[in-house]
Amino acid sequence: MTKTTKAIIPVAGWGTRRLPITKAIEKSMLPIGNRPLVDYVVADCIAAGIRDIYFVVSEENSQLEKFYTTNENLNAYLRANGKDDKLPEVAAPEGVTFHFIVQDPNGKYGTSVPVALAAEYLADDESAVVLMGDDFLYSQSGNNDIKRLVDEATGGYAAIIGVEVPEGRDISRYGVFKVADDGHFAGIVEKPRPEEAPSRLMNVSKYVLTPVFLAAIKAHAQQELDGEYMITEPISQVIDSGEAMRIVVANGEYLDGGSVEGWLHANRVVLGDL
Repeated sequence: MTKTTKAIIPVAGWGTRRLPITKAIEKSMLPIGNRPLVDYVVADCIAAGIRDIYFVVSEENSQLEKFYTTNENLNAYLRANGKDDKLPEVAAPEGVTFHFIVQDPNGKYGTSVPVALAAEYLADDESAVVLMGDDFLYSQSGNNDIKRLVDEATGGYAAIIGVEVPEGRDISRYGVFKVADDGHFAGIVEKPRPEEAPSRLMNVSKYVLTPVFLAAIKAHAQQELDGEYMITEPISQVIDSGEAMRIVVANGEYLDGGSVEGWLHANRVVLGDL
C-alpha cells in the first residue's frame, strides 16, 4: 500500500496582513510560544511519515532555510558554554530533506501557483500532502490530524481535512464543504448564507493530492487568467470528472497565525496548554 511521504508547504509572499512585522520577519516564522508557526506544520508532517518537504518561498526569504539548517557556530558556542542540553532544541530534524523552491513575487498568484511549482519536482506517479505555512491543527492530547489525513489516503486516494464550524459562529465567512451521498468531498460553496450552507465543515486547505489532481493544478497554473489562481478550481474540475476525495474531519483546533487576532489566540491556546 503506497503511503504519501512528500509535502508541499507554500510560504511565499509578503504577509501583508501582518505588516509591519513581516517587513523583517517572515510570516511563517512568527512565534507561537517559542517555536515558529511553520514548525508546528512541519512537526505534524514528520510524525505522519513525511520525509521530503518542499517549501515554496520568496526570493528574499532566508530565515526559514536557516531554521532548518544545522548552525555549526551556534552548536560550538553551546558546547563551549556548557549548554549541551540546548543542542536537541536547535538540531535539524533527522531523516527529513527540505527543499526550497523560489516563487516569483511579480508573477502569477494564488494557491494553485506554488503547488504547481513544487509538483514539477515530483514523479508523475507521486501524491503529496499540501498544507499552508501559516496555520495548523492543534490538539492538547497530541492527536495528529495530518497523520490521519495521510493514513486515510494510503493506497492512492485523495483526501481533504474539514473543520467543523462551531455552533454560533458565522458560517458565511468560510468556504463550506459539499458532501456527496457516499460521504466523499463534492466541492466547496464559498461564503454561503447560513440557511444555504451544505454542511458544517469548512475548508482549511489541507489535502493529500494524487497525481491526477496535481496534473490538473499544473495545467491550471499554466493558463493565462485574470486574477487569482485558486487551487479549489482545478480540484473541483477533477471531482466533477468522477475522481473521489475522502473527507477527514479534524479532531484538533484550527489555529491561524495569518491575522493578529488568530496569532494571539494561537499563542493563548498553545501556551495555556504548556
